Amino acid sequence: MKYLCLVYYNEKSMQEKSQEEWDALNRECMACVADLTESGHFLDGAPLLSTETATTLRMRDGKPLITDGPFAETKEQLAGFYMLEARDMNEAIRLAEKIPPARYGSVEIRPVRELMAQDNNR
Repeated sequence: MKYLCLVYYNEKSMQEKSQEEWDALNRECMACVADLTESGHFLDGAPLLSTETATTLRMRDGKPLITDGPFAETKEQLAGFYMLEARDMNEAIRLAEKIPPARYGSVEIRPVRELMAQDNNR
């Protein structure tokens, strides 16, 4: 089963890190991805740019409403994601424990709902 691991942390706190600290964290993340890939659990993932670069779209009455920034003000912002393959939630949790930014914020783990094609003969 696929699990989406959403990585959150406080952007302001993270921006206070030195370049050396950022480089070390990025190396840890790349090593984590390499290990998850080697074990067959890593499907996809990417870090995100800061929320300053975000745009939120809402469709209302058939018209787009566009807002600069993230959907809502929160203490932690979405920083990236890992798409993992795991046999169950327990294994997904065990795998997500290895995601380095979890030390600075949180990782939300959600099962991916598979969409089924509808049978047109019904």
